[in-house]
Amino acid sequence: MTTSPFPPSPFPPSPFPPAATPAAANTGSQPGALAEIVRIANEKGYSDVHLGVGEEPRYRARGEIAGTGWPITDAATFNGWMREMLSPAEIDAFQCDKEFDGSHAFPFVRVRINLLDSLRGPAMVLRLIPQTIASLEDLNLPPVLKELAARPKGMVLVTGPTGSGKSTTLAAMIDWINRNMSRHILTIEDPVEFVHESRQSLIRHREVGQHTKVFQNALRAALREDPDVILIGEIRDQETLATAIEASQTGHLVFGTLHTNSAVKTVERVLGMVPPNEQDSVRRAVSESLLGVIAQGLLKTTDGKRAAFHDILINTDACKDYIQRGELDEIEEIMKRSGFDGMQTANQSLQQLVEDGRVTAEDAIAQSLKPNELAQALRGRT
Repeated sequence: MTTSPFPPSPFPPSPFPPAATPAAANTGSQPGALAEIVRIANEKGYSDVHLGVGEEPRYRARGEIAGTGWPITDAATFNGWMREMLSPAEIDAFQCDKEFDGSHAFPFVRVRINLLDSLRGPAMVLRLIPQTIASLEDLNLPPVLKELAARPKGMVLVTGPTGSGKSTTLAAMIDWINRNMSRHILTIEDPVEFVHESRQSLIRHREVGQHTKVFQNALRAALREDPDVILIGEIRDQETLATAIEASQTGHLVFGTLHTNSAVKTVERVLGMVPPNEQDSVRRAVSESLLGVIAQGLLKTTDGKRAAFHDILINTDACKDYIQRGELDEIEEIMKRSGFDGMQTANQSLQQLVEDGRVTAEDAIAQSLKPNELAQALRGRT
């Protein structure tokens, strides 16, 4: 007789009412199985599940880490959870490399998986990806994002720190194209996050490791696969940047992400990917191909939810000129006074959230990259 790795009573007194704890019979798995933990996170609207040997499972609940009340995870339980989602080859790859990125679809939600080794033992973070894709209107995103999505060619960058909602914003833009335009959309991701069904557009997803061995090979091959729109999971290096620029200059609309926290810093980061002796040519190429940069962040609202704020650069003729000359400091001044073009600074976005009563001045100032400037703008207006 084998002994189950799962504790017989996984629901000790916890922060969740009984109604929020689904019966095991509904999941087809034992009580305490991974599906139960993920299901509760999904029902509660939490963004991440943190699991690790020697630790209590935890959730990311609207930006804060929260306990679950489950017992501390032992090695046998953790190994069972890995087997629920991963193939033996994927588990072997993790044990060999000590890192693993992948994805898994539960019947009720898709998750992005990151496995890591740590001092206490192996651990994993599961990012929940909703099955229903929110629209641009649902997310209350600036109207200029729809205008960018409708452009026939060029490069659009959506940036921000981890957990800032970049993937959600990109998914909404792709969904708008899918519903309103007749395009061939090709995504190359590591791993695939939001899964779209072809509607007015034809959409194909490719995941690195499953549908292509090497990201660069897939991106280069994409130029021969008749796409209108290419979604690149992340622009990580000079080679990816060069191919993205080439695609955007040859009649494709290219979406990509970077981990930067402002629009101007994004342009700086892109230009910084190439050596000094190539700066002149890359500044010219970026100025010609870039359509816009949407830098995004999230902060807690007064009703306990979260709201996005945006730093938006639209590459007008004036901005192109400054990019070509490498005078990027002047671009933010253009952004401040070019709301008619859809531009705004993060401080302008944060200020509007405060004036609308959605966030506190203290929280907005804490998120600002220029807190003194924002504090001065808010003085006497809140």
